[in-house]
Amino acid sequence: MADLTQDQWLAQLSEDDNAIILDVRTQEEVEGGIIPNAKHIDIYMGQGFINEVEKLDKSKNYYIYCRSGNRSGQACAIMNQLGFTNTHNLLGGFSEWEGDVENI
Repeated sequence: MADLTQDQWLAQLSEDDNAIILDVRTQEEVEGGIIPNAKHIDIYMGQGFINEVEKLDKSKNYYIYCRSGNRSGQACAIMNQLGFTNTHNLLGGFSEWEGDVENI
């Protein structure tokens, strides 16, 4: 797992053709906007989160965010335990995001 600033996250993401953006916030949070092309899996689903994550391709590079960076750090740790080797946590999360946002 790597903790990345927004600039680092965006720089790596822009050069990564094997990237998946993962939003681990609640549905209510997502309704306020989401980073374009992000896949949403709520970390608060507990075992449901693990079940959904286990369906993902472990060979991909995951760029993970939440509201502040805490839950996404936990998601990275969980995914690493499940065998994912390339997880990147967005420091500051969506609350400090200055890039594009889509409304759902």
